[in-house]
Amino acid sequence: MPFPRRTQHHLLFLALAAALPAVASAADDDAGQSHHLTELSAVKVTASPLQGSAESLARPVDVLAGADLDEHKSGTLGDTVSKLPGVQSTFFGPGVGRPIIRGQEGPRVAVVSNGVGNMDASTVSADHASSIEPFLADQIEVLKGPATLLFGSGAIGGAVNVVDGRIASEVPDRPLSGRAELRGNSVNEERSGMFRLDGVSGDNLVLHVDGLIRNGDDYRIPGYAIDPHALDADGHGDHAADSDELGPRGRLENSSVRTRAGGVGATWFGENGYLGASLGTYRSNYGIPNGAHVHADDDHGHDHDDHDHDHGDAEEGDEHDVRIDMVQNRFDLKGGLYNPTSFLKSVTLRGGYTDYEHTELEAGTPSTRFTNKGFEGRLEAVQQPLAGWDGAFGLQFGSSDFGAIGEEAFVPGTTTDTLGAFVLQEKQFGPFKLELGARHDRVKLETDDAQRNRSFGATNLSASGIWALNDTFDLRFGVDASERAPTNEELYAAGAHIATRSLEIGNANMDTERGQRVELGLHAHSERIDVQAAIYQTKFKDFIYLADTGVAEGGLPVRAWTQNDATFKGAEAEATWHMIEGLSGDWDLRVFGDYVKAELDGSGTRNADIAVPHGDHAHHYNVELANGGYLPRIAPARVGADLHWSLGGWRASLGAVRYGSQKDVAVNEEASTGYTLVDAHVAYRWDRNGSNSYEVFLDGSNLTDREARPHTSLLRDYSPLPGRGVAFGIRAWF
Repeated sequence: MPFPRRTQHHLLFLALAAALPAVASAADDDAGQSHHLTELSAVKVTASPLQGSAESLARPVDVLAGADLDEHKSGTLGDTVSKLPGVQSTFFGPGVGRPIIRGQEGPRVAVVSNGVGNMDASTVSADHASSIEPFLADQIEVLKGPATLLFGSGAIGGAVNVVDGRIASEVPDRPLSGRAELRGNSVNEERSGMFRLDGVSGDNLVLHVDGLIRNGDDYRIPGYAIDPHALDADGHGDHAADSDELGPRGRLENSSVRTRAGGVGATWFGENGYLGASLGTYRSNYGIPNGAHVHADDDHGHDHDDHDHDHGDAEEGDEHDVRIDMVQNRFDLKGGLYNPTSFLKSVTLRGGYTDYEHTELEAGTPSTRFTNKGFEGRLEAVQQPLAGWDGAFGLQFGSSDFGAIGEEAFVPGTTTDTLGAFVLQEKQFGPFKLELGARHDRVKLETDDAQRNRSFGATNLSASGIWALNDTFDLRFGVDASERAPTNEELYAAGAHIATRSLEIGNANMDTERGQRVELGLHAHSERIDVQAAIYQTKFKDFIYLADTGVAEGGLPVRAWTQNDATFKGAEAEATWHMIEGLSGDWDLRVFGDYVKAELDGSGTRNADIAVPHGDHAHHYNVELANGGYLPRIAPARVGADLHWSLGGWRASLGAVRYGSQKDVAVNEEASTGYTLVDAHVAYRWDRNGSNSYEVFLDGSNLTDREARPHTSLLRDYSPLPGRGVAFGIRAWF
């Protein structure tokens, strides 16, 4: 797979990753038997019915758990996983951050809770938060590349599975255990607290309860909220840097967040099976930074200058503030049978029902309401070994009823029904492990207009393998053919979408999006070095994207959902060097990097007819769209390094990540500048009475107080990332 010469400097870290194991093998007398490799194999990936470790699965997956998860936890799921190779985050203020996996996001990346879809509205709009709380997670599993075999067509770019333990997987060793944490942060005067308790009643009933409260005020920024270069590009001139147009200095207005979350669960274990249920709630009230939220002109009926409300509550804000008030309630059920037949090891049924609602508040007054009610279930069976093959098969089914009411309801109410069948098989052939999988889904979308109802079929095939060259090295490969059905936004959008600052027009005649991935990877593990590296390419047929039409109405550009062939190419690597293990402590150096390039495959232009709603009629245009060029908001290349130290109860780290400039931009998209973020962590943990432990911690982020505007953010011209912050607190395990 060729890469352009000018991108080769982004891939230098791959050469480093490949060279490090050679150094390690010279210094290692017992390769493959180290305690580091044991740690890699200890955490099981629960997303797959064949629950191996992250290292034993041929499909690329990373797991955050334990101290690593504690160190990376953030207020959003995207920020929590954003330092994993190949993973970055969207940003729409501190309340919104969804994972970006290898340049793909939104409806291509499934966010699931305990293996079941989350069913919120976060894929519909960039300003909609994911309703999962990372601070309550036991572990977070990131599946890179198509995860369609496990979760259906909405995971064509990957998946993130958050495991919270509300339904227990086993009976705990102690009758009562738990953890708690209190923390603060200087960057936004955060005050947060969480707790979790797990108790055993009798010998086989596990009870669970957890809760979280987070309050954060407007966060500090290094300079002004608005980028002067953006004003210059809009024709304001150089004087803008000294004008009031840049907004206040040092604080990002309307960026405060209030979050409440909690849940209860109970799980019964018997000789032949188990049954568990849980109830959870997630509630968040967060601000949309003021520069981000605009309205179309009065031609579209959006005249908000007449509001005259006086709300003293900071959560509602003044007449310019827009906030989102989100509530999600969820019920989960999971049960299984052990060895139900001579052919099966286990049968598991899991399901979730979600009742989601969020209201957009303007000056404290409700303007638009989004709802999503639905259920999803999985029935999966794990077979006994058959001619050396281990495997699983099953059904997945679900239905969701999405609704939008209000002046900015740009997507109509839609009912989406899904049904899928899948099979996974794996076998060890000496030093070679082969994994095969197949799945077919039916997706049906219905609106009030029966003539626009659509049905799609999506077939997914996968083959991947691990070839163990010796005790230290193994090669990995993967090939996939995957399909994705269009979403309701892509099919039916018709109106002003404030989050993207545009008028969005869908295309109800879209075809299924199809992708073909090829990946080659290298893993190496020894006493001194752990390395993972991969290069990949995904070629899409009929890739769905939002194109700029060049037309403007009501002060907003018109953008149309359309399809064209596209190619994603990328590389990622991570290497950890266990430098010293001795009286001075354990010293580890981790380096990582990733790069992705995404562009349309064609050349020249094509014509398309679009109809832009305008009151009780529509304006019709024939527009010219480019067949080639780069795709928008693709994550820039980056490299990073962390130095970790631990001794007794102490652990500390110092790290930096360099985000490169992004000059490979789409039509009408501005290039972005690079920046470097420096962070540090220190913690001390002590044990009491064998089962009780405490840890005090101090975490610093953006220590150089650098102004950072992520290229992946729709808000980069209006709201930078937070400035220097120091988080501090105490954790307890009991």
